Amino acid sequence: MFILDQPYVSDYLIESLVKYQIPVLQTPYTRSLNLPKSINFLSEADFIKAFQENENQLLYTNSENAIGWITEHLSFTSVPDKIDLFKDKVRFRDFLKPLAPKFFYKEIKFDQLENLDITSLPTSFVIKPAVGFFSLGVYKVENQNQWTAVRSAIQKEVEQIRSVYPKEVLDTDRFIIEEVINGAEFAFDAYFNNKGEAVLLSLLKHLFASAEDVSDRVYISSKEILDNYLESLTIYMQKIGQMANLKNFPVHVEVRIDTMGNIQPIEFNPLRTGGWCTTADMTGISFGFSPYQYLYKQLKPDWQKLYKGKEDKIYSNIVLTNSTGMDVKNIKSFNYDSLLGRFKNPLLLRKSNYKEFLIFGFLFAETDKSNTKELDWILHSDLKEFISPE
Repeated sequence: MFILDQPYVSDYLIESLVKYQIPVLQTPYTRSLNLPKSINFLSEADFIKAFQENENQLLYTNSENAIGWITEHLSFTSVPDKIDLFKDKVRFRDFLKPLAPKFFYKEIKFDQLENLDITSLPTSFVIKPAVGFFSLGVYKVENQNQWTAVRSAIQKEVEQIRSVYPKEVLDTDRFIIEEVINGAEFAFDAYFNNKGEAVLLSLLKHLFASAEDVSDRVYISSKEILDNYLESLTIYMQKIGQMANLKNFPVHVEVRIDTMGNIQPIEFNPLRTGGWCTTADMTGISFGFSPYQYLYKQLKPDWQKLYKGKEDKIYSNIVLTNSTGMDVKNIKSFNYDSLLGRFKNPLLLRKSNYKEFLIFGFLFAETDKSNTKELDWILHSDLKEFISPE
């Protein structure tokens, strides 16, 4: 069963809900969207009753904003506790300690940042909200001078984002400091079926502009990436699922894999795919199957078949983060048409209210392996050429 919530429900998700008659919780928010009447809506009472009769229902939400409702109305199930296990990065690291006993991490309160002595920390570390979303509030630190600038940036950013996302989605009162995880970074959507088997519904490599970059600008998927990492990540996910006793449970996961093939998790995001319906929609639009249907029907993608004829293509999810250096309050407009002109085969442009959500939007694109210059360009672009200041 699905729960829809702010900030965004995509047309692709709505089409999947109608086509496959996936049960959806009826809420004041869904009523405000004027969704098709053919959607299989359930009342709040019927939704809760289904869990009372069988708490092992498959539950998915497009947005972590729904966590508050789940915590309040499904407290008699194990779902809220499993959400907390993965959302709380400190608790998650505690949970994973048997797999990585030497991994350094430390919880710190926001009001303790001002007096933090970093000489007791690893030479290089990452600091981020203990409960986070996208790369908001995430910074890499390598020396004292850098820490002074980062601390100031965190304090400024916290003021901006506290009014945008609820505490269940992004908690800026608590932070976690972790040692830097080396290796290539990957993001993927997965679910554990009713038997507890792990199934991957997407697999993307996170590209970075530099060693210091921690932004969410470019994620790419290709047959080569699937061939190299799908099997090992599925085995790894199976191990995590057994440790946490997960069944009928979707997750959006970020990991790093070093040159020896060792997998180190960054974060597990419960009950959803990539934020703003990104990774699921990109996968569906690129390969012609609905990840929402596969999740609901508990199907497994045949990746070799799906990639047939697309072996020389790269599919990308591009997050148009505000890298201009300007406060969004001082930006009058963003030239989306000009941006689209820089790509040979854009698949979908998704605009967002950047003054409210602090990002300009998302772009899905298909790129020939022989022409990756467009991806390298957007990875390094500060996007200033597309904005008009107030």
